[in-house]
Amino acid sequence: MKLATFDAGSGRHVGIVEKDEVVDLTAADPSLRTMIDLLERGPAKVAASSDTAPRLPLSEVSLCAPVPRPPKFLAIGYNYAAHLEETHMDRPTRQAWFNKQQTCVVGPGDPVWIPANAPDEVDYEGELGVVIGQRCKDVPDDKDAVLDVIAGFTVVDDVSVRDWQTLEPGMVVSKSFDTHGPTGPWIVTPDEIGDPLDLRLRTYVNDDVRQNGHTADMLYTLYEQVSYLSSAFTLEVGDVLATGTPSGIAWHRPGMYLKAGDTVRVEIEKIGTLENPVIDQPRPAAA
Repeated sequence: MKLATFDAGSGRHVGIVEKDEVVDLTAADPSLRTMIDLLERGPAKVAASSDTAPRLPLSEVSLCAPVPRPPKFLAIGYNYAAHLEETHMDRPTRQAWFNKQQTCVVGPGDPVWIPANAPDEVDYEGELGVVIGQRCKDVPDDKDAVLDVIAGFTVVDDVSVRDWQTLEPGMVVSKSFDTHGPTGPWIVTPDEIGDPLDLRLRTYVNDDVRQNGHTADMLYTLYEQVSYLSSAFTLEVGDVLATGTPSGIAWHRPGMYLKAGDTVRVEIEKIGTLENPVIDQPRPAAA
């Protein structure tokens, strides 16, 4: 299944995307207000009782971030060997995680801002996103155990402000500017993915292929990632994990940083495409 958050003109609803339509589960059951509501009840169970839910043309709705405000938005750094080489970093001896603040999340088609106070080194990072579907703690490093707690997979662009990152080793601020967490276009459940470590990932800037990677090249697999994080703290329904980026980023490559007028497109096979225009940060409205 493809699980989506969308707006058809009356506010955000959740639904299931089937071919060129979206099944409006919120219209059928107004208590299903958010993606977290849907995940907690179980998408398969809800879908089985959704025969009377209205169907809308996908072309007539606006897709939103699948989880607009995830309880936690975590990302792992330096998780592809070629990416380590281009950033001149040593291989980490353990997983290196940072928080992206939930206020950075935007959806497909939403603009990514070039910050007014940090305009020079805004970078893209296409990544496979994991969405947690069950509250869990101490999950074994085992494929079946991890897939049991995963709701599905999405596409993430871990937008980064590199000059701020250089000054802030923890990376929380440099990775969390407003609009710098695009996710979408939906969540694809594991049964439609097969092996999530066998997916091609490409990032384009204005149709120029910047990243052409494969999830098999992760240093720490997503199974190790979920196990590692849950050994420290509880993962909650709707948490989003960005699993690392392959090589091809703009960092250390003058002239490749994002600028207003660019379009970033991240494609992951079996999941879909996340596309966002890049604009200068709008000026605040006059008082």
